[in-house]
Parts: sequence; structure tokens; C-alpha cells
Amino acid sequence: MNSKYHLIFASFVISTLLMIIKFIAYYFTYSSAILTDALESIINVVASGFAFYAIYVASQPRDMNHPYGHGKIEFFSAGLEGVLIILASIFIIFHAIQNFVHPVPMSNLPLGLSIIISGVIINWFLGYYVERSGIKNNSPTLIADGKHLKLDAQSGIILILAVGLVLVTKQEWMDGAASVLFASFMAWSGIKILRKSIGGLMDERDEETLEKVVDILKFHKRDEWIDLHNLRIQQYGADIHIDCHLTLPRYFDLDTVHENVHEFEDILGKEFTGHVEIFIHADPCLPLCCHYCQVQDCPVRQSPVTKTVEWNKLNLSLNQKHFLEKIDQ
Repeated sequence: MNSKYHLIFASFVISTLLMIIKFIAYYFTYSSAILTDALESIINVVASGFAFYAIYVASQPRDMNHPYGHGKIEFFSAGLEGVLIILASIFIIFHAIQNFVHPVPMSNLPLGLSIIISGVIINWFLGYYVERSGIKNNSPTLIADGKHLKLDAQSGIILILAVGLVLVTKQEWMDGAASVLFASFMAWSGIKILRKSIGGLMDERDEETLEKVVDILKFHKRDEWIDLHNLRIQQYGADIHIDCHLTLPRYFDLDTVHENVHEFEDILGKEFTGHVEIFIHADPCLPLCCHYCQVQDCPVRQSPVTKTVEWNKLNLSLNQKHFLEKIDQ
């Protein structure tokens, strides 16, 4: 957790310094493109500040009012960042249109160009490192902040080209056109970040996490695990909650059932960096399970094995035992 704090604090400090430098550059150049970059940096600062708070709240232990923990705030933090990006893009387009109607003479463009280039390099490397750490720690806040910093760097390339063209061609309208192009790119990226955060808040199925869980279970599958269904995954920041129904031989005693459930939990728990909470509903097998049950020398078998049920995303997510699949599909 300390590494998360350090990363997001570094992002906040660097974004603040870059914002100040970019506004100074705008003061000397009066370039719409540079103002666009400076305004976008305000979003970096605000988002990093709230992200720091979100990571602090998400790290708090579960309590009576939050039985699943506080991790959901990370999705809210990412969503706020998306909203801020969209609002900034709207303001940038408005300012660029104003500049088209009432142009302001520009000056000292080489100075502004050198500042933008420096900002692009710093934001790209910082964003890459923050996003990679977010993926490693399964943190939506760090991922969103890293993507935002990389977005700032990518869009900065557009501004570099625009300011360079203005220097070469003396066509100052290109400065405003680059601002509009950059703002449109920003808005689209903000919408994608907002969409992903809303999905997390609404417990939308995360395909990547589901595929990882299914692959783990397929690799470690036991013959005694006759049927697995109603697999559901919820993400709370870096923490994951998993529900499922596991069918075991009906002649197992309670101790054996507990051992299998505990083994199932251990297999999944050690594969994720955050806390993994697993609720397993243990079902006894039924005679209709016999045709795909792989248990050898089963003392209660009533029919031979005639098929093998593949453990994939569809089969494991269905809220029904596998012998019912032909009825409902």
C-alpha cells in the first residue's frame, strides 16, 4: 500500500509543477495550444489529489457499515477523473472557438515548444509507470491516473506538431485547430474512463478477471469437483469477491467437504495481489450428474460417463447445474 501512496503523491507533485510551468509558458506565448495543455494539467492535479484520498479510503478495513470494504471508491475516483477530462475538453473547445473569432497575437513560441516537449517526456514515463503499477496491484485509481498522464503525453505530441507548424508556416489558425483536435481526443478518452468506472460501480462483469479465474480453475480442477456454476465476481478496488456453487459427491462427510472448499479458496486466493474473499455454496451431486462425473470408483454411480463438460466462461457463469444446459440453452 505504501508504494501506491508514493506513486500517487509523486504524480500529484509532478503534475502541480508542470501545471505551473505550462501556465507561465502561456503567459509568455498566448498560444491556445499551450493553454490547452495547461488546462489539462489542472485535471491532472485535481485527479491525483482525489486519487490519493481514494487510495487512503480504499485501504481502510471492513466495518459494520461497509461489510465488503471501501474499495468501490476507487471506481468513483476513476469516474471523477473521466468527468473532469470531459469538462476540460468542453472548455478547451469553447476557448479555441473564441480564439478563432478574436485572435490574440502569439510570441516566444520556441520557449513554449520546449516546455511542451519536456512535459510530454515526463508525463509519458510517469504515466507508464503508474499504469503498470495499477495493473499489477489491480487498482482502478492508479490505472485511470496512469492512462490520464499518458493521454496528456500523447496529446502533447499533437500540440508540438501544431506549434511547430505555426512557427514554420506563420499560420496561427493551426494553433486553435490543434486545440479542438486535442480536446476531442480528450473527450473520447474521458468517456471511456467514465464508462469503465460506471461498469465497476454497477458490478459489471470484468471479462479479463473472469477469464483469469476460469483459467486458474481449469488448470487446478479436481475430479471430485463434479460441477461448478453460478460463478460471480465483484471487484472492490484491488479486492475481489467471488461467489459460486460447487457440486461435490454426496457421500462426502462434512470434514471432506470443508477440505475441498478450503483447497478451492487457497488456489484462487494465491493468484491475486489483493484480498480475495470467496463464498462457496456446496451442493451434493444428483443421479443426473453421473453422465459427466469424472470420479473414479464412485460407490453411488447410477449411469456411465458419456460426456465431458468444458469449464469455460459460459458454463461456469450459468446459474444451473450442467445437466440442465440443454433445457435452457
